[in-house]
Amino acid sequence: SLFNNIEGGLSACAAVDSLIDASAIDTLLSNFIVPLQSDDISKPDDLGVYRVHCSLNINTETGRLSARRPNLQNQPALEKDRYKVRRAFTADRSAGKTLIVADYGQLELRILAHMANCTSMINAFKLGGDFHSRTALGMYDHIQKAIDAGDCLLEWDGNASSSSTGHYEAPPVPLLKDMFAAERRKAKVLNFSIAYGKTAHGLSKDWGVSVNEAEETVKRWYSDRPEVKEWQAQQHELAKSLGYVNTILGRRRQLPDANSKNKAAQSHSMRAAINTPIQGSAADVATAAMLRINSDERLRELG
Repeated sequence: SLFNNIEGGLSACAAVDSLIDASAIDTLLSNFIVPLQSDDISKPDDLGVYRVHCSLNINTETGRLSARRPNLQNQPALEKDRYKVRRAFTADRSAGKTLIVADYGQLELRILAHMANCTSMINAFKLGGDFHSRTALGMYDHIQKAIDAGDCLLEWDGNASSSSTGHYEAPPVPLLKDMFAAERRKAKVLNFSIAYGKTAHGLSKDWGVSVNEAEETVKRWYSDRPEVKEWQAQQHELAKSLGYVNTILGRRRQLPDANSKNKAAQSHSMRAAINTPIQGSAADVATAAMLRINSDERLRELG
């Protein structure tokens, strides 16, 4: 209604698109390209090759590792690296070394499944595949009906089904993640938000829906995972009675406001009572893995 014709609307969309592009380029420059050229970040080795050394920080409240100068944890994702920033990072090939990526898939959710001993989540991880699609399937009856009717598939391995032809074969019907993208997106948000102690009130703001609608969606999530709700209640009680919570390796986070009369302060502590054991335990696992990798003789032999 702001434009008299379609062309005017399209040109406005193009202008907004260009502004978003410019912002993305500015972020790339300030976060990666300019810092990587700084003398105190990249210094030449004996062969005159510039090597990057970031600083690792472990002073976060939950114990998560963070990187700075430069923040190597925030490199552009592979599929979004349009300016090939990742090509700036290479191993010392003259010494026969290579860079590998070692990452845990959905580590925080695995930690939650373990800590709460949640049957539904543990089974979903054992079955493998798209965890968020499985969550959506358990939350929405109409998705289950579509699967049962053969109108869509939970997942599809086109490479496995193409063993005879040697080419990737498209699924015969749409995948759940495509046919019910909105429901899967909500399931994904819930998987992580509930793990981090977010409430229905906060989710209603994120989704732009009423608190009642958000509460109904959260109820659907918990209906298949009652153990998580029980574990969260236990964490709240622990925080109130002890004044702290632990990570899986016993690192402690003090929560002096767990019994505060200030509702905002207490609410923050209650979220931390859930968030810290999960995020902090994920940090424990990742740190332990890094130490094992560093001391692994076979990896040392391989360079």
